[in-house]
Amino acid sequence: MFIKILGAGAGGGFPQWNCNCANCRAVREGKPGFSPRTQSSLAVSADGVTFALLNASPDLRQQIAQSPQLSPGPGDGLRASPIKSVVLTNGDVDHVAGLLNLREAQAFSIYSSGRILNVLAGNRIFDILVPELVTRVEFPFDEAVPLQGAGVDLGLAVRAFPVHGKIALWLEDKSAADLGTRIGDTLGVEIIETATGKSCFYIPGCAEIDDALKARLKGASLVFFDGTLFHENEMIEQGLLGKTGSRMGHVNMSGENGSMAAFENLDVARKIYVHINNSNPTLDASSKERRIVNAAGWEIGEDGMEVTL
Repeated sequence: MFIKILGAGAGGGFPQWNCNCANCRAVREGKPGFSPRTQSSLAVSADGVTFALLNASPDLRQQIAQSPQLSPGPGDGLRASPIKSVVLTNGDVDHVAGLLNLREAQAFSIYSSGRILNVLAGNRIFDILVPELVTRVEFPFDEAVPLQGAGVDLGLAVRAFPVHGKIALWLEDKSAADLGTRIGDTLGVEIIETATGKSCFYIPGCAEIDDALKARLKGASLVFFDGTLFHENEMIEQGLLGKTGSRMGHVNMSGENGSMAAFENLDVARKIYVHINNSNPTLDASSKERRIVNAAGWEIGEDGMEVTL
């Protein structure tokens, strides 16, 4: 199984278009140790020919242009794409807006929870993906569902499961409990290569790592995990946004309830942070925070990083 990080950044990417924080200034200036990142997405393939996208970021057109594997080949005809399916883990703008880049009468399938598919159905802009060509498939939780699209079996299956999270920002209901968040608003997925049984996990958004999630991930070969913030108050302390990590629906890297501590005894062979916010000090390769996460066995995801299982 081949996995490529198309975008390792959180919403807005890195640098964010309107952000003048120290990190964004440094990456614009080309300072050593700072690498730009587009918004959160992976591409996965069992055969190197057909691909599934895990989330469709607003930067998808750029990501496809930078990934030869995702462009039509010389013998593919006038209209073709290796992208046969898209798996959505939530309804955030940074995970669904890229679907609009796939609108030119191309057949593929969209997989997600009923909650997230209802978000697409309730917003007519997504009708540009005509149902005669673009099939929408609801995941039953905790069942391995074979991925198909455009009449092709990708040789991959996905087991989707709900994780603690928050309803997408643009769907928040401030008058409702938990802002209207319900089960199915945030998913984790296990991607399985059907021929070998090898698998990895992709969880780019998660608000809490409970015992059930720890049990699921224990002994995993590879986990791509939510790396939005290093600590709870970094957005507030930097004067960027008056919200904590918890309010944003993301578990932090550090702290006694953070992801580094939660993963400490899970024996995960390889751990890669993705969905990294522009405020996160680990984006500086020379920072003490980067040394801390590396010492805990974590890698900081970068655009273009490739992994083979």
